[in-house]
Amino acid sequence: MSAHLPVLPIAWPLAIGAILLLVERRGIALQRGVAWIGLAGLLALSVALLRQADAGEIGVYLLGDWPARMGIALLVDRLSAWMVLVTTLLAVACLLHAGSGWDRRAPHFHALFQFQLMGLNGAFLTGDLFNLFVFFEILLAASYGLLLSGARGGRIRTGFHYLMFNVAASTLFLIALGLLYGILGTLNLAEMAARVSRIAPQDRVLLQAAAGLLLVVFCAKGALLPLYLWLPATYGRAQPAVAALFVLMTKVGVYAVLRVFSLLFGTHAGELAGMGVSWLLPAGIATLLMAGLGTLAAVRLRILAGYLVLASAGTLFIAFALPGARTTAAGIYYLAHSAFAGAALFLIVALVRRQRSTDRTNVVLPMRDRWLSGSLYFIVAIALIGLPPLSGFVGKFALLDATAQAQVGWVWGAILLSSFFILVAMGRAGSRLFWLLPEAVAQQDARPARPPQRVYRRELAAIVLLLGYGFAMTIAAGPLLRYAQAAGAQLVEPANYIHAMRAATPRLREP
Repeated sequence: MSAHLPVLPIAWPLAIGAILLLVERRGIALQRGVAWIGLAGLLALSVALLRQADAGEIGVYLLGDWPARMGIALLVDRLSAWMVLVTTLLAVACLLHAGSGWDRRAPHFHALFQFQLMGLNGAFLTGDLFNLFVFFEILLAASYGLLLSGARGGRIRTGFHYLMFNVAASTLFLIALGLLYGILGTLNLAEMAARVSRIAPQDRVLLQAAAGLLLVVFCAKGALLPLYLWLPATYGRAQPAVAALFVLMTKVGVYAVLRVFSLLFGTHAGELAGMGVSWLLPAGIATLLMAGLGTLAAVRLRILAGYLVLASAGTLFIAFALPGARTTAAGIYYLAHSAFAGAALFLIVALVRRQRSTDRTNVVLPMRDRWLSGSLYFIVAIALIGLPPLSGFVGKFALLDATAQAQVGWVWGAILLSSFFILVAMGRAGSRLFWLLPEAVAQQDARPARPPQRVYRRELAAIVLLLGYGFAMTIAAGPLLRYAQAAGAQLVEPANYIHAMRAATPRLREP
């Protein structure tokens, strides 16, 4: 693996963000140019990282060349490279949509956008639990600024709820880190995994308590039931490009559960193997069903989109809680699909509101260009419901197939029932928004609160790009699922990570 490639997806957006702070007084055109140069460079780095990770090598980068068990270490494998590429591809569409004009109204938008990318990439690449906390705080601090830029009224209220919820979760995170460091003497993930298997019996209960706190934090950030109440309103109030990027925020919590608990409490952990994961399956099923019911109750399209983010989180928790590389592979594929499709729906919400002044689905209003908006909605609905032939069907079919082979076929009922709920909710919303006959609209004698606004080409281009990702994932489903299968196989072998980290510091004696 190229010597400094693992750190560049973190250092590059940091440098671009700093440059943007320096030039932001020189006009929005220059800011957009610098932002696109940064994103183009990040895309090239992400592709290079994925190609090298696909060789099967687990790369270790010692930042500052500190010994791995003492300093900052980055860890690159197939899963982390996949997440960095998904983040970058989603960011391209979000930046394209924001460039239609909203970035003019948000102070420091482009710099905050780059800092959030830095935090996301750092969370995916770090091999140290404390630095996972650091990168969480970086991406959260940037998200506070993005959420509250130009905010007033309801968005300030929901933004305050979002901030306080995450501050409370971060406090628990710090407490868990202190306990784990006191027990194991390190926060390097690979070294922690090696020491968990040798934990003294008298420390086992305290270790379980600390790991339980850590699991609560990750599940809160992943919006697992009952820690999800903040999400629909918060994402619904955010600006469209910001909400689309926030779709990936819940995926960070799910990723953290998968990465940390598969490494610390894998098959090597003896009696502690699989600790904390057993209850994720029923909690994931409950989250999935609750999200399905939430979509049925939603009367605003943006709240419906928020509940669909919850549904994807519940599906991912189910996939990653089940044993075996096949279910994990299906979850890895479905993660990328759900990020792109969920983000596309948030951008379509903005398109609807621009043309009919509200996204309420229980109000009949005329809409200009309803066939264009309705066609885009129809495509994203097929993807999110999981109907053939798009990537949503491929991901859910792979998960159901792997679930049947894992002899827990009763999970089928929850997945199929939630898909039915989503089908009904999206079909009802779409028929009311786009496919009511003009005579029905005339009978209501309703008028929008403001005249329909012009739809910008960049907004349409961003939506088409996200839908294009879904089509590409469908066409290339075979290679992508093989890559995901290889990534899942890496995750179920924690010994490879421990060996790679220790091989990076042969001069360090065994403690």
